[in-house]
Amino acid sequence: MMQLARRVPLSLTAETAIPVSGDVPLADWVDEAGTKPLGSSNVSVRTMRGKKVAVLVPVSSEVAMTNPAGLYAQLQRDLPTALGRAFDYAAIHGKTMTGGKGPFDDYLTATPNTMTLGTTAQSKGGLYADIVTGLKSVAQAGYDVTGFVADPLLKPDMLLSTDTTGRPIFVPDPAGQGTVSRGSLVGYPIAYNRGVGGKLNRQSTTADTGLRAVAGDWGQAVYGVGMDITVKATDVGTYVDADGHIHSAFQENLILLLAEAHYGFAVGDRNAFVTYTAPAPPAPKS
Repeated sequence: MMQLARRVPLSLTAETAIPVSGDVPLADWVDEAGTKPLGSSNVSVRTMRGKKVAVLVPVSSEVAMTNPAGLYAQLQRDLPTALGRAFDYAAIHGKTMTGGKGPFDDYLTATPNTMTLGTTAQSKGGLYADIVTGLKSVAQAGYDVTGFVADPLLKPDMLLSTDTTGRPIFVPDPAGQGTVSRGSLVGYPIAYNRGVGGKLNRQSTTADTGLRAVAGDWGQAVYGVGMDITVKATDVGTYVDADGHIHSAFQENLILLLAEAHYGFAVGDRNAFVTYTAPAPPAPKS
């Protein structure tokens, strides 16, 4: 999300007003000393408030000290990734990682534009036509598509897609001219993250939502960073596990790693986006 959306300053202690342009004013030709045409800026104001996202991971002090196979260093890299996935999931689905109401008032799946992949017959363009049809709905709403965010599960579906003669439709092209190349899809930038579909890892409590991609005018999506990601470590704190038991890091020889950040998110016009969902699974045979 942050690779495509527009970043704006965000206050930690108050709501931040964000101007979002709905359209570019119209200019026109005018005779010398003639009356100048009146344009409309069509700027709306959205507000966002910084919300904290965090994750706490206990690690044995022996692991932290010996760092076998770089595990401790890997955790320090993984924690910011976990925060990014939580942000994507909230900004796209409007939910927390446990399925509750998300921290942001705006989210992208609220758009009325949606396309189910697998709708178009193979003889009519198949998956390629599905993707372009979704882009058309954004264009008809008066917006210009600037990119995609997608679940990694979309990539094998694209590479397996063929025409009626069995030839692949989406072919990686090192020259950058094909339909799938260097982080692009049908000519638009694409960024992949598991926060799009929702199935984040094997132990995740969130299920695959079936969402495979979101495309749209990313000038209509704004985010703020009130506090950059920080990673702290302590060996004297306590934490409560999923079963409600209290643990002492000092008593149990643990190192507690805490990553946290403050983010905000807002959407100017939800009609500027389209969602792509996986086809429904076939009904079980009786």
